[in-house]
Amino acid sequence: MSFIIRRIMFYLVAFLVAATINFLLPRLMPGNPIDIMFASAGNTMPPEAKKALAETFGFVERPLIEEYFIYLKSVFTWDFGVSIKKYPLSVMDVLMQALPWTLFLAGTSVILAFCIGSLLGIYAAWKRGSGFDSVISPSALAVQSVPPLVIGIITLYVFGLVLKLLPTSYAYDPSIDPGFTWEYLSSVGYHALMPIGTLAFVSIGGYLITMRNNMIGQLGEEHVVMGHAKGLTDKRVRYNYAARNALLPSMTAFALSLGSVLGGSLIIEIVFNYPGLGNILFQGIIARDYPLIQGQLIIMTLAMLTANLLVDFIYIFLDPRLRKA
Repeated sequence: MSFIIRRIMFYLVAFLVAATINFLLPRLMPGNPIDIMFASAGNTMPPEAKKALAETFGFVERPLIEEYFIYLKSVFTWDFGVSIKKYPLSVMDVLMQALPWTLFLAGTSVILAFCIGSLLGIYAAWKRGSGFDSVISPSALAVQSVPPLVIGIITLYVFGLVLKLLPTSYAYDPSIDPGFTWEYLSSVGYHALMPIGTLAFVSIGGYLITMRNNMIGQLGEEHVVMGHAKGLTDKRVRYNYAARNALLPSMTAFALSLGSVLGGSLIIEIVFNYPGLGNILFQGIIARDYPLIQGQLIIMTLAMLTANLLVDFIYIFLDPRLRKA
């Protein structure tokens, strides 16, 4: 219990620090939303209208420390105000509209990449030095070094423009009314094939290499040798003895990936014009939509810290040594 309390206190402090940085970052960016609106109007907006617009969105000149405490209140009350880009919608309404798409897209790709990469890494370590290991491990390193933007553009060009097998944008066919119908759900899955496949493909290599290295470190341990000496099958020794312990370090990377799910995949969502949180964040940055940026970054921070905290708890149950410490 003392370990759990210490970790919770640590993450509370980390959240407060991250929230403070989140407050400062947008204000360090050049320009502000009102000036951008004024410029887009060709500088024809009268000063009275500009002043009224600033008051409407809460951009009233006040001491920075006062703004900071107002911001902290909005963080703990989850009232981030009105979105400038999506006016008159509130920030939470905008984020909640994009959240299901991001959870589906990024969540599915992370789980697929973790499962496939871990299984391939386990088998590559078990068959290290074989033809399979000689091909799959360098290939994983090569794929991991390629930026997601490049793979996304190649996928879009080949499967969307050349072969015309998959749609190149949107989350579903705009001509279909949303609802729990087979036509709508199948359209959602069809439009998500390329972005999910791209995200999973660029992430598999990292999980594969991590799991392979962890697994190789476990193969010489006494409990694995004992499993062989007891006459257990290779499958049982591989998964119950070696892979179970090798999985512990991979859980941290998996948790970080899950935590980043709520941030969306900005690059992939932009390439495929997918209406997730990453795309919303990009639009907010372009428009200098401070409330939207702050709300999105707070959610990302909270998700990442929560994921790390859950991993700390999972470690206690997976590793008996921590329970005895």
